[in-house]
Amino acid sequence: MAISSLKKRENALANTARQLEILNNGLFADGSLPKFKDKIAEINQFPLKPQKLEILQMNLGYMCNQICEHCHVDAGPDRKEIMTKETMLQCLDVIKNTGAHTLDLTGGAPEMNPLFRWFVEEASKEGIKDFIVRSNLTIIRANKKYYDLPDFFKKHNIHVVSSMPHWTRGKTDKQRGEGVFDKSIKALQELNNRGYGMPESGLRLDLVYNPSGAFLPGNQESMEKDFKKALKEDFDIEFHNLFAITNLPVARFLDYLIASENYEDYMYSLVEAYNPSAVESVMCTNTISISWDGYLFDCDFNQMLGLSVASKIKHISDYNEEILNSRKIVISQHCYGCTAGAGSSCQGTVT
Repeated sequence: MAISSLKKRENALANTARQLEILNNGLFADGSLPKFKDKIAEINQFPLKPQKLEILQMNLGYMCNQICEHCHVDAGPDRKEIMTKETMLQCLDVIKNTGAHTLDLTGGAPEMNPLFRWFVEEASKEGIKDFIVRSNLTIIRANKKYYDLPDFFKKHNIHVVSSMPHWTRGKTDKQRGEGVFDKSIKALQELNNRGYGMPESGLRLDLVYNPSGAFLPGNQESMEKDFKKALKEDFDIEFHNLFAITNLPVARFLDYLIASENYEDYMYSLVEAYNPSAVESVMCTNTISISWDGYLFDCDFNQMLGLSVASKIKHISDYNEEILNSRKIVISQHCYGCTAGAGSSCQGTVT
């Protein structure tokens, strides 16, 4: 397990330019593998263009109570970047006028932003149809001040999307840290007790699975059945859906791939699994990602690589949906991760 963030360790990969240098050279520079733009050009999808905006995804800060070995955000307790009230107010102005129907709050642990509850209450008044909070679950048990989060989520009918690497203690703790599995189980039981995840409940509880190593996720539908069976039998836990998300070669997962000498094999795996039918439904086509300091990106992964939108509108304070909708989506080789196999997005597979 990483003991601190790449940034704290002053790792070369804390520099996004270094990550992009790796992704754009080597196998892709010498012609061993085709660049993503050339691959989607074969199906007349280059340049990739946005479709109707449906989701505003906001990163409330990189602070987190966990340090996970695969984290593309490089989040952790030592990260102090946090969204301010000024930026949140600018986001609220946009929420009032946007055509997007979903607000997706992420981090780090978004609940650790001191203004998290205030913002949720304010945003809830603006008619968003689907209000998502991406929770690592353990935050609910991390400190007494978070124990009532399940009640808060229920009050605002928040769709909880929770990280859960596996239904076993060993695989979960290996990826996310010792004790994470037991705290996650306790948090899921707390959510179930409030009605979350129950078969007929409107309180949505979905789990997210990321592979623990240098391989692609298996079939989402099959894994969901396995997760549901194991969690029900062992802990009497219910949830609605499982989202299988491919790990992209960004930040800590890129560091892991290089350190374990799996980078080239993993990139070959992504390119070989490329599915052209997944291109139309990748999340960057219906999402705008907003960083903790208010800058705009095509997706969460581009945000972590410092690839801002290709538009004169760069910041939430200048937001103009019409102008943004005419932009070209910024891509690089990490985009293969979203088009491998059944495809991958923040809502799981796309085909």
